[in-house]
Amino acid sequence: MSSIIKVFDKRSGNTYFYESESYWDKEKQQPRSRRKLIGKLDPATGEMVPTDGRGKKRSAETPVVAVKPGPVPALNMTRRFYGATYLLDQIGREIGIIDDLKTCFPDSYKRILSIAYFLILEDTDALIRFEHFDRTHKHPAGQDIPSQRSSELFQSITEEAKDKFFRLQGKRRIEKEYWAYDTTSISSYSETLKQVKYGKNKDDDRLPQINLALLFGEKSGLPFYYRKLAGNIPDVKTMRQLIKDLDVLGYGKIKLCLDRGFYSADNINGMYKEHYKFIAGASTSLSYAKQFISELGDDIRLFSNYNDNYQVYAATKTIVWDYTQDRPYKGDTITGDRRMYLHLYYNPEKAAEDEARQTSLLIHLRDELLNGHQKPEHANQYEKFFVVHETPARGIRVEVKEDAVRKARRLYGYFVLLSNEVKDPIKALELYRTRDVVEKAFGNLKERLNCRRMLTSSDLALEGKLFVEFVALIYLSYIKGKMQEKGLFANYTMRQLLDELDVIECYEAPGTALIVGEVLKKQEQLYSDLGVTPLPAKA
Repeated sequence: MSSIIKVFDKRSGNTYFYESESYWDKEKQQPRSRRKLIGKLDPATGEMVPTDGRGKKRSAETPVVAVKPGPVPALNMTRRFYGATYLLDQIGREIGIIDDLKTCFPDSYKRILSIAYFLILEDTDALIRFEHFDRTHKHPAGQDIPSQRSSELFQSITEEAKDKFFRLQGKRRIEKEYWAYDTTSISSYSETLKQVKYGKNKDDDRLPQINLALLFGEKSGLPFYYRKLAGNIPDVKTMRQLIKDLDVLGYGKIKLCLDRGFYSADNINGMYKEHYKFIAGASTSLSYAKQFISELGDDIRLFSNYNDNYQVYAATKTIVWDYTQDRPYKGDTITGDRRMYLHLYYNPEKAAEDEARQTSLLIHLRDELLNGHQKPEHANQYEKFFVVHETPARGIRVEVKEDAVRKARRLYGYFVLLSNEVKDPIKALELYRTRDVVEKAFGNLKERLNCRRMLTSSDLALEGKLFVEFVALIYLSYIKGKMQEKGLFANYTMRQLLDELDVIECYEAPGTALIVGEVLKKQEQLYSDLGVTPLPAKA
């Protein structure tokens, strides 16, 4: 059996075409192959220039077999998997990833897509295994991307091109939707990356880390912006830069959905200044939250305040925010009142969980005091909840401040949202819960995209690899959203669904159009459920 293969010669920089014939070596008892040089790739046209077998071009009189017209004429005879990469091709066209990448990375967008496909479909393999993926799958680049080439690709991805991509993708999101914003930590073993620092690790790893911030569309469920941060920067400190970035990217009417980790007076003032609409989580220990809890008392648990869908009691009041804006260029400060809606929620189950958690914590703190194993980070809690007596005769005796415990217990089961737009507490909660899409995306990023540990050793390579993983994350978010919408998780994990489609083969031969293997009815249904035209018998 013979086939045509391409071989890149690193010494000359040329790509050659060989006719390869497989045969059985009886003496060595193993399969072997013979190769015959038949052509050379013309870099200007992308076509094969025939040779006489010794690297020289054939004479003009040598007949050349004409290639039949087809969508993408093949130079090799290949049989590869196509069902899953076809799915990704169609999703990329549907949500504009391919067009936007082509606009921003005209010379490398196919390689970016191919590596993203690899990360999605070969989630347990390191990128060094791309050669195997290339042999077994049809993909946009259509050739192997060795480790050196992938490193060069990552380092070629510029901030300017990334920002352009974010701008294009952001414009595809619905302007009126809320954008969920959150951060995660990614551990690293690298000692050379500048932003790898020790910080609050969200996976409880005892490793230095970088932080990653993401913006998601509330209705689309798709990410369209990310930013890498030093590992020691807390969430609350990231908002000021986010506001600057959104301004530079030229996004229109902005609505942000933030968890309580981003709450600060400066951040709220900053969003008011930029005329952003927002829904933000806040602590029940804030003065206006405690005041509202005290005002309502047991009335929060009136049946008229109960929502069965979320199993919470909810109430709202309008409050006045004391707005301030420092103007260094004028040397003054603007102050004023801004209207804000305070949404208060009470969940009986959360109250029980809060009490159990607090009791466990108090026991732990008391034991630390009794055993003399105090931790500096617990100093404020020791002082808040305990009085310590120590005498030579009786040793250490710890007394609980019951008034402080009762005061803390009054806040069990409550949580608070703030908004400068949404008046209805249940609507605000519904929008706030869309932040779940970010949490699930972080799970995809770390598990399916093998991003729990960053193994890159240079900052440029890290920037580029994160961008390609972000592109892959857009695909995964789309697939997960469609699976949830159609109830496919009842029968499939994402891995199982992709595997179900990945077995579909295609066959390419010189002079023929692409031939697609058998497509089962259930595979056609999966394509349809995922919003993609089913793969036809001939593509």
